[in-house]
Amino acid sequence: MNRASLDKQPHEVASMFDKVAKNYDLTNDVLSFGQDRSWRKQVTRAVDARPGERVLDLAAGTATSSLPFTRAGAYVVPCDFSLGMLREGRRRHPWLPLAAGDATRLPFRDGVFDAVTISFGLRNVQRTEEALREMYRVTKPGGRVVICEFSHPTWAPFRTVYEEYLMRALPPVARAVSSNPDAYVYLAESIQSWPDQPELAAMLRESGWSRVAWRNLTGGVVALHRGTKPE
Repeated sequence: MNRASLDKQPHEVASMFDKVAKNYDLTNDVLSFGQDRSWRKQVTRAVDARPGERVLDLAAGTATSSLPFTRAGAYVVPCDFSLGMLREGRRRHPWLPLAAGDATRLPFRDGVFDAVTISFGLRNVQRTEEALREMYRVTKPGGRVVICEFSHPTWAPFRTVYEEYLMRALPPVARAVSSNPDAYVYLAESIQSWPDQPELAAMLRESGWSRVAWRNLTGGVVALHRGTKPE
């Protein structure tokens, strides 16, 4: 199967990411017109990792997203369910403690992390609510969650243009720069079917998180959701 279907069978999604691991960061940079760098900087600010803190970076892929947290002095565990991504991450960053794990069954004890974050990966989890509860479980009381995910532009004319880009322009661009362009067709379809900003916020609250809020980036192309585990 070349492309994971929208029912998100874990082995299919993992296999899809295995095939794009080598050029994944470059492809994202091209397809987002460099905006992904800005989005990830916003994640770094929102997580606000401090020296000595433990940070879990879920769907970390090649672990590029984990580097700002290590530079802040935090102990970071990059975690992903794609072994291909982890192998590429190990090749690039052999000093990081990369871990293989499913977001719905995390291989960590209760309450061990000061912060848990996931960027552009929650959308690919088969059972979103279970993943949110698992993030809650492994976070310390008073700890925080930061979710950066593609969302839905709030201005209707821009939303129309954006959706046209996703379904018409993205596939040919992906064919030019990606080792598995079908994967990016799946990603475009999964963005369109993803809950909007208020819906994801409601799911966070139902999973136990408090002080839930979100901020739109690039007009809502991406949304940054945050929450806190009650003391």
